[in-house]
Amino acid sequence: MIYLASSSPRRAELLHQIGVDFKVLKLDVDEVPFKLEAPEPYVRRVAKAKADAAGQVVDVEGIAILAADTIISIDNEIVGKPRNHIHCKYILSKLSGRTHSVLTCLALRFEGQTHLDLSVNQVSFRVIDEAEMDAYCSSKEPLDKAGAYAIQGKAAIFVKKLEGSYSSVMGLPLFETAKILKQAGITVL
Repeated sequence: MIYLASSSPRRAELLHQIGVDFKVLKLDVDEVPFKLEAPEPYVRRVAKAKADAAGQVVDVEGIAILAADTIISIDNEIVGKPRNHIHCKYILSKLSGRTHSVLTCLALRFEGQTHLDLSVNQVSFRVIDEAEMDAYCSSKEPLDKAGAYAIQGKAAIFVKKLEGSYSSVMGLPLFETAKILKQAGITVL
């Protein structure tokens, strides 16, 4: 059994998919980027901060804590979650017809150590017209998602090409998750 330091239903669903028994820890970690912070150092810092914060709450010997952070990056800038409908459309207009990076960093805290593993993926969107952006942003689906979209949801119609891990774009790279958990002696499947 492990602790999952995330309230993301997608991460929970993906962990269930690979047969990992876990309990959810809901934490409040500051995710505001530092001024001029690049995407990769940012996602690593936040994932580690989540795991370390969980370690302050639950410090049980032999129990691992898994945390993760997923961000979208375009033009080497971090694209956050939309604040509202207008911001959602702004974000989608930046991604429309272009390729962006999706970075997910795993942080596994085990026996006082925090180990990180990064998954970097490239997602290409087709051109999204104004009416589609408006309809998608009105759906409320994108409002709590990095980059204003969920690849496993309605936004799948925008994805022209994916290079990398589908589960990572959802928020938890299963290949890397299985690898990092096995290294800590945790049974997967």
